[in-house]
Amino acid sequence: MTINILVLCTGNSARSILGEALFNHLGQGRIRAFSAGSQPAGQVNPVALEILAKHGIALPEARSKSWNEFAAPGAPVIDYIFTVCASAAGETCPIWPGHPTTAHWGIADPAHVEPLAARQAAFERAYQLLRQRVEAFLQLPLETMSAAEIKAAAQRIHQECEQ
Repeated sequence: MTINILVLCTGNSARSILGEALFNHLGQGRIRAFSAGSQPAGQVNPVALEILAKHGIALPEARSKSWNEFAAPGAPVIDYIFTVCASAAGETCPIWPGHPTTAHWGIADPAHVEPLAARQAAFERAYQLLRQRVEAFLQLPLETMSAAEIKAAAQRIHQECEQ
């Protein structure tokens, strides 16, 4: 059974893209991840794609898209939702089919850091923080845990990982 994960952020151009790529890459077929935003930027931040390429992770299908795609009829049934920015965590979300378990893994926004070298460093930091969380989450016996246990574990992972 494949576990479907949706990573949300407001613009779906940076952190959520990194999260989608990490879950898909590290999940090795056990996980099928997607990303979306409440107010999609319309394009993926090129530095996000640079950081992924630097770490050997390809995401050729990366695109900035609305979370409404995943609440529509015929969309993949999502098992878990992770918000990675505070604004998306506080927004009124669509009604998700199946009422997936949600958790907040806030990561500082690297997209508007200046100058470019500092932005690249901020993206690398966001990548490393997300990678720590994703790796810890994937070590859980998700297939045998209850939704409440998974939610608690996801919150614990966020608290334990370096901020």
